Amino acid sequence: MLLCGSDATADKSTSDSDTDAPFRAKALEIYRTSVEMRTVEGRGLVTKLAQYLASEFEKAGFLSEDIHVLRMDGTAALVVRYRGDATSGKKPVSISAHMDVVDARRDEWERDPFTLVEESGYFYGRGVDDNKLGLTAVVSGFLRLKSEGWVPKRDLIVVLSGDEETSMRSTRALVSEYRDLIDSEFVLNADAGGAILPEDGGRPASFSIQAAEKTYATWELTVTNPGGHSSRPRKDNAIYDLARALTTIEGHEFAVNHNEITLSYFRSTGSNTGGDLGTAMLRFAEDPRDKWAAKVLRSNSSHAGTIGTTCVPTMLRGGHAENALPQTASVTVNCRIFPGESVAAIEAKLREVVSDDRVQFELLHSPTESEASPLREDVLNALRKAVDTKYPDLPIIPSMSSFGTDGKHFRSVGIPSYGVNGMYGKVSDNFAHGLNERILVETFYGNLVHWYVLLKEIGG
Repeated sequence: MLLCGSDATADKSTSDSDTDAPFRAKALEIYRTSVEMRTVEGRGLVTKLAQYLASEFEKAGFLSEDIHVLRMDGTAALVVRYRGDATSGKKPVSISAHMDVVDARRDEWERDPFTLVEESGYFYGRGVDDNKLGLTAVVSGFLRLKSEGWVPKRDLIVVLSGDEETSMRSTRALVSEYRDLIDSEFVLNADAGGAILPEDGGRPASFSIQAAEKTYATWELTVTNPGGHSSRPRKDNAIYDLARALTTIEGHEFAVNHNEITLSYFRSTGSNTGGDLGTAMLRFAEDPRDKWAAKVLRSNSSHAGTIGTTCVPTMLRGGHAENALPQTASVTVNCRIFPGESVAAIEAKLREVVSDDRVQFELLHSPTESEASPLREDVLNALRKAVDTKYPDLPIIPSMSSFGTDGKHFRSVGIPSYGVNGMYGKVSDNFAHGLNERILVETFYGNLVHWYVLLKEIGG
């Protein structure tokens, strides 16, 4: 096995001489097995992975009645309960991850995406980051703790979904049809969290804990028209009408918004950012009504969505022949809605902005709205100890994600969710959902320690 890290702490957490060496080997076995199963939509292998992991839990001594492989709509979920002695008097804590991945084609990758490859200090393969890194650390953490005879003071529950990358049907079912199996005080999400490593080495600036997600909602806007021959133009034209609607949306800025998570994020990040952007972060954290600060933040694509709802066109279709007037023109508008704002309110605002009855609105899919999770001292304290195994005293900063995870479904039914995975990586190594997905080998082994400590702190 490879030694990892450039600092003493990293070496200590992943040394071959550690007593956790057998569990590092087991974790690598689970990692390899899961990465090499092509758990994409339509192949049925998510169920196979769930059954494999269930067998590992059963071999480790978990009771069969506490292991549930739940088949649903061509996929599956896995729920495993680690029984505690109930001395804390507290509800269980669930730990969430997902077994499915985005598909990948061999002819587009430099290596087989469904073969785990270790090369030059990296693991390569589809899902080595998203999300079989977190899945493996959580599962192997449960197996190791069980083998050590550890008994938590409250129940801990592994909750693995099977279609997070597509419909999220399994997570919706888990929080509704199977609520009795996963009902918890809060959720620790292994599909979010972590820190960005400097490209030239050294300590990251901070560790991010995901405590909120924006609502993902998409509308199709359509204009229809009788059309006709292109040699006989009409005053009304479906493409022109749609273009005018898009221009009004382009010029609209949704109201500035904030919550405890975003203000804390700007307050913590601003002092390390510098320049006008850093100043704007600090000023916004002090006074969210500061117009100059909002303008600066909105001009930065990485932070524009942190201070409110955003809506942008993403796909455009129109016409049916080059010599015919368009009978239909449509555009897909994708919105990332700030927590606490409703999908209905955003649609009403878009209709008001467009102000044209010829433009028809259709909401695609069924968005899940969720509030931000309150910052909890017990979660932050436990996370503090886990982060310290890698980078002592590294600042922990709450964040709100514009992307979606299973966490929003737990939040939507009143169960707070926190993204706390120990994913340390460089921006240049971020290939999740893309070609040649990879992570540092030391990140894999460090994450095993991260979750082992975190589970003991939360459970104890």
